[in-house]
Amino acid sequence: MKLISEYRIVYMGTPRFSAQVLEAMIEDGFNIVGVIAQEDKPVGRKKVLEPVPTKQVALAHNIPVFQPHRIRKEFEFVKDLKPDLILTMAYGQIIPHELITIPKYGCLNLHGSLLPRYRGAAPIQRAIMNGDQQTGVTLMEMVDEMDAGKMYAKESCPIEDSDTMTSMQQKIVECSVKLVRDHLLAYLNGELKGEEQNPDDVTFANKILPEDEHVSLHLCVNEFIRYVHALSEMPGAYVLIDGKKLKLYHVSHANDETKYDVGTLIIHKGTFIQLSNGQVKVDYLQLEGKKRMDGVSFANGNQKLDGHILN
Repeated sequence: MKLISEYRIVYMGTPRFSAQVLEAMIEDGFNIVGVIAQEDKPVGRKKVLEPVPTKQVALAHNIPVFQPHRIRKEFEFVKDLKPDLILTMAYGQIIPHELITIPKYGCLNLHGSLLPRYRGAAPIQRAIMNGDQQTGVTLMEMVDEMDAGKMYAKESCPIEDSDTMTSMQQKIVECSVKLVRDHLLAYLNGELKGEEQNPDDVTFANKILPEDEHVSLHLCVNEFIRYVHALSEMPGAYVLIDGKKLKLYHVSHANDETKYDVGTLIIHKGTFIQLSNGQVKVDYLQLEGKKRMDGVSFANGNQKLDGHILN
């Protein structure tokens, strides 16, 4: 039986929450021989080119980093790394079949749902939107069909009413780190058999498209809150006011009053929006071209917007 340090692992991932899992694996003694990430992208208003989060972690630990433009066409370098296993978490590109077959022990993925529920690109967002009370992470086999491989281990976590995509990502990190610590060595040592997914239980979590960011004002209060939270912090749900985007980052149930037209912006000791079955309080928001602020500060500086109809 081998130790974790004896297996050569290539890690594939890009965003900050994936980088946190990578950091934990390094600290735990896993032998990461290479990191594959998406290309660096401009960040902020000044569009400064910054290394993606997983690259930053890898460079800090002197681990080689590879950033192919299209992994489907550029993967031969992986053979030179001689990986025993490839582990992915939010890499951002479809992994070609030829790459999956390179490692001795195959490719595993940390998928942000309790499979077979929510296969696809946006499992955390869709779980929040749908009002699920829990989600989690599945350590699963990568196969050619999207998120359809064997399941080797799962870790669940609750979704609270106040949770957003950002807070749930942190919970997913914690679940992922626990899964890796508790089960990855057992998998590599051949101690986990895996379980096939029941096709009757499969659901899909479609990718969040730019048009999905425009939240409908015809949702009921609970649906509206969940939708806003599912897209917070990034990319952020928005409504329109005088043709400008008003991004909503956190909202909460205010009351059940229905005395205004649906979509009315109410400025009164805070910022509120009238929906069909009640009003929501806007806790944090950002008007296009302005800084993000809390709802009370926004109300203090925008009294003239009281009564405007949002779209």
